[in-house]
Amino acid sequence: MARSTYISENITSSQKDLMLLLDENEIDIFSLEDIKELLGRSSEDVNELIENLVHKNIFLRIERGKYCRANFRDEKVIGCFLVPDGVIAYWSALNLHGLTEQFSNNLYIQTTRSKKSKTVFGVNYQFVKIKETKRVGVSVEGFGNHKYSITDKEKTLIDCFDLPHYSGGYSELIRAFGQSELNQDKMIEYCTAIDNISVVKRLAFLVELLQKPRMKRFLNYAKKQVNPRYVLIDPFGAETGTFNSQWKLRLNISAEEIADICNKQY
Repeated sequence: MARSTYISENITSSQKDLMLLLDENEIDIFSLEDIKELLGRSSEDVNELIENLVHKNIFLRIERGKYCRANFRDEKVIGCFLVPDGVIAYWSALNLHGLTEQFSNNLYIQTTRSKKSKTVFGVNYQFVKIKETKRVGVSVEGFGNHKYSITDKEKTLIDCFDLPHYSGGYSELIRAFGQSELNQDKMIEYCTAIDNISVVKRLAFLVELLQKPRMKRFLNYAKKQVNPRYVLIDPFGAETGTFNSQWKLRLNISAEEIADICNKQY
């Protein structure tokens, strides 16, 4: 974490003290309340102090009440800082987990709060609101003031099947699933939290077709979830294809095509 020495005739003693305090605590991104707590001073005093440093381009405003140092640009940390429970998810998490080489124009942040999409320092952040019960499978990366949250591999895949329009393309999602080593206990836990039977059907079919290892418990779980209603394997595709009676799916992407997408023999 790079640090700077502040020697300037334009910097007041109070401003220099604040910047040195941030140095000592290795803080690069912060809220008005964070600084108020750190200094033990009133909001009005702290706000004036920070706004003067913003005016001098030493701090930058991320949004109202949230700031960072002028050279701080970690988009993952900033995205999660924009909402109290922000988690990098969907297409963005797929890429960070190395499950796709494709990049999105947006950085997807999952949250239980309502927040409009916004652009900060040239990065487009799209916020996807979920129920509190769906907030599982979250891991923390980074260190100190540079920590950020991200859905783990299994939760990322299940989230993408749950809301595939945030996944970067259905074929790419199937390919990502095909190349992943999966923890079946996590798959069961997260599918239960998501509570989407159509997703369970699609995942179980893919597990069997692609012969994913050590997934017997997951398949037994999935069999208990299946209902009589047929759904498309590709929810964006046409109402065509053969019917799979075991998982109640209509294969508008054939088994051969799926195997080819995943570079598997069928």
